Amino acid sequence: MNNGDVSQGRRRFLIGATAAVGGVGVVGAAVPFVASWNPSAKAEAAGAPVTVNISKIEPGQQVTVEWRGMPVWLIRRTDEMLSNIEKLNDKVKDPQSESPQQPPYIDGILRSLKPEIAVLVGICTHLGCVPSYRPEVAPADLGDEWLGGLFCPCHGTRYDMAGRVYKAQPAPLNLQVPPYRYDDDETLTIGLDPEAA
Repeated sequence: MNNGDVSQGRRRFLIGATAAVGGVGVVGAAVPFVASWNPSAKAEAAGAPVTVNISKIEPGQQVTVEWRGMPVWLIRRTDEMLSNIEKLNDKVKDPQSESPQQPPYIDGILRSLKPEIAVLVGICTHLGCVPSYRPEVAPADLGDEWLGGLFCPCHGTRYDMAGRVYKAQPAPLNLQVPPYRYDDDETLTIGLDPEAA
């Protein structure tokens, strides 16, 4: 055996060892890099469905829950509130909710799966302010024709108790209705469609 043979053997060994160590290094660097593409636990939780017990919401009461970083209102509407919604059909821009501000299984003037419970994203469709819940009828600051609803203090947009925007308001659309379903008579889940939908 001469020195040329030994050098060639060493060279092949060093090249092979270097390639193997480099390959392990590339895989070692790629695994955390690819893993960083997955959403964090906080991000997953922010988009996760939210289950709410509605049995303790009193008639006329509004409850706020957070879903995907947005306030979602659950309003238990009274019989008076429901009848007032019907009285406002000629005063709102989109009485039958034909604009796609709700899932396709939500239709009609009440914009809900069950008449007594409204589920609305609490963000004004004008510039993203949060409207106030104003269930009282004919308060001094809103006038004699106010039949209860939601009022955005930023630019004065008015919505009825179904989240339908009045005519001649800054907001162009009704409030958004998120996807939701009833799990049973006492609980609903925001962020999941009904199984039949």
